[in-house]
Amino acid sequence: MQNSSFSHKVGMGLRAPHFSYLEQRPSTEVAWFEAQTETYIHTHGRSLEMLQTIRQDYPVALHGISMNIGAPEGIRVDYLQGLRELIERVEPFIVSDHMSWNSISGQNFHNLLPIPFTEDSLQTLVNNIDFVQNFLRRALVLENISTYISYHHSHMNEWDFISEVSKRSGCALLLDVNNIYVNSRNHGFDPKYFINHIPLDRVAQIHLSGPSDYGDFLYDTHSQEIPAQVWDLFKMLAPQVRHLPVLIERDDDIPDFRELEVEVMKAAYILENSYETERTTESV
Repeated sequence: MQNSSFSHKVGMGLRAPHFSYLEQRPSTEVAWFEAQTETYIHTHGRSLEMLQTIRQDYPVALHGISMNIGAPEGIRVDYLQGLRELIERVEPFIVSDHMSWNSISGQNFHNLLPIPFTEDSLQTLVNNIDFVQNFLRRALVLENISTYISYHHSHMNEWDFISEVSKRSGCALLLDVNNIYVNSRNHGFDPKYFINHIPLDRVAQIHLSGPSDYGDFLYDTHSQEIPAQVWDLFKMLAPQVRHLPVLIERDDDIPDFRELEVEVMKAAYILENSYETERTTESV
């Protein structure tokens, strides 16, 4: 069962290797769970039964990887219909996906592909977001992605592009701190400058995870412990986002639940410490 004394909103990705443990309904330090949308659309198997069991004790967010929100051809209505049915079933407090594209003419590439930072791409995104938000009758939350290439014809930087998408469409932002760190290494910019130029009042959720380091570049595998560089960026952010839900993600080489729960506790500690620092400053 959920720990009612938990003071900050740090969650964990709901993953199949933890199902057996969670079925025992143990007391945890996890405040909420995030479920990967595509695992539960158009299914009635064990995964959906487990999600409904978790939902009895915890708030749940839905996080997708296949909305294809950046595609010029628009969004598949059958996908949105399945998502709307899942939303009605689990009543998530956040519905999110990635600011990317992954399909064209019905061909799915199974990757989150980057969007050119151009005015045409921006308008395509705004149109697609408007369609999705009207279809789902709720605000959409979009995540910045990790990238390994850039387009020669991009004429905006990533932080300005993301900010403008949120401003024009009304969507909220999921700020993935790991992805900022990965892109800062792969494309050579200051991750603190990125964070300082994102409208934090548009951010609805934070993601924390660990990439794989291949020397010349970082790859967003979600298979490692959260590195010190990501924790340092989160510490910088913490005083301004302590009211937001924060998620610990692991998708490969998933450790035991209790081992991963240590990162949940560390994030909660950072939030609590930032709160105490700010309160002490205000009282002086």
